[in-house]
Amino acid sequence: MKIGYARVSTREQAASLATQREALTAAGCERVFADTISGARSTRPGLDAARSYLRTGDALVVTRLGRLGRSMRDTVTTAAELTDNGVRLVLLDIGLDTSTSEGRLMVGILSALAQQELETIQERTRVGLEHARAQGRVGGRPPKLSPAQRAAALAALRGGLSVAEIATLHGVSRWTITRLRDATSREE
Repeated sequence: MKIGYARVSTREQAASLATQREALTAAGCERVFADTISGARSTRPGLDAARSYLRTGDALVVTRLGRLGRSMRDTVTTAAELTDNGVRLVLLDIGLDTSTSEGRLMVGILSALAQQELETIQERTRVGLEHARAQGRVGGRPPKLSPAQRAAALAALRGGLSVAEIATLHGVSRWTITRLRDATSREE
């Protein structure tokens, strides 16, 4: 059985969704699931429903590879999961069918490219963080309290003021003062 999946990113692309549905129906899909949601979203109810509906020996048909996943890695992972469950993946635009040796080869190549993409992103991130640290920048959110405010808050705690009173004085949450108190007590 052929099951179709169509996706558009915005409601304004309704014509594209209709075009995808027509192409999937023309390709022999008995049922078509669809999402009107960004591919960057991790939850895609239409794709999840299609995957639940598929059985061993079925084929998931999409018009283009980009309709299937958020990134190359996500798409390759989805394709591998389908294959592991005995489901073929068919891409109409390039004529790819994972039931053929050429289709499996193509998925293997895409998998290697996805791994390369991931490693490149990780390397760029690592280099960027090292450069930022070398420039004296620290990642993360800036501290709520300056060093002088931290010292004043700790002195107020030792002086007997409550966490709530100190938080109000410094315009921060009680949780900020509690974390400061707990971190200081661990250091001592």
